[in-house]
Amino acid sequence: MLAAVQVMEFEITSNAAMETAAKSSSGAWQTALFREAFSVSGGAAFGLEAAAFSAMLEEVCRKYLPANAGEKETRAFVEGLRLRELALARACATGHERAWTEFLNRYREPLYSAALAITRNDAGHELADSLYAELYGVKERATAQGLERFSKLSTYTGRGSLEGWLRTVLAQSWVDRYRKQRRLVSLEEETEAGRQFAAAESPPQPGADPRLAAATDEALGALAAEDRFILAAYFLDGHTLAEIGATLAVHESTISRRVERIVRDLRKRILKSLTQRGMSARAAEEAL
Repeated sequence: MLAAVQVMEFEITSNAAMETAAKSSSGAWQTALFREAFSVSGGAAFGLEAAAFSAMLEEVCRKYLPANAGEKETRAFVEGLRLRELALARACATGHERAWTEFLNRYREPLYSAALAITRNDAGHELADSLYAELYGVKERATAQGLERFSKLSTYTGRGSLEGWLRTVLAQSWVDRYRKQRRLVSLEEETEAGRQFAAAESPPQPGADPRLAAATDEALGALAAEDRFILAAYFLDGHTLAEIGATLAVHESTISRRVERIVRDLRKRILKSLTQRGMSARAAEEAL
């Protein structure tokens, strides 16, 4: 009996030791991989530290890789990141002066060009300048330690080019501004435009099923920022496929296919949402 107990204790101890060794081994290759990535990124030139960069990479991997990802999968993912651009963005987010100089030299003109392509007038410069303020971190946000400066560049993960990411953020900023302006048109401006206002509103008339509006809002809200920009630019702002393609640095045929796909997927999502809200399939089709 005593021998059996000793054997069990030995097996438990051995298993625990093996698990500890496996974790240690996993930690070792991950640490080496992240330090290698830091060296490739050139982040040291912008004042970044290896430990902080490794912690950031670990967070990115945890967000986009499965929990049981092994060394091969993790290495392929990390090596596919835009490490130099990621280091530059994160250094800018900390306010590093040399990093900002490099950033402005590299991206100022492309951003102004993209902003002008989006607005099609001199407002492009204002749009780009307002984005620079957000990138630099003029705004603050509440944290456990109090109010802290927040830069949008801290959300860049290196999974695509920094220039492409910047264009997407710029486009979304323009869409948000457009919507805000549409909501805040003054009474004076509407009067000058010739709009007539009744003394009293007539009783509201029955409208479309409110479930349709809810389903549509839900489907639009689930879209990626770039997809929302494409829809707004094409259907609301009246931009051509070629103009949108120039803004996003892709061919107009690509935008055409994306518009078709986005609209098709939206229709499916809205119909599904309507049926989940109690409509029959036929009623959902008719409402849409």
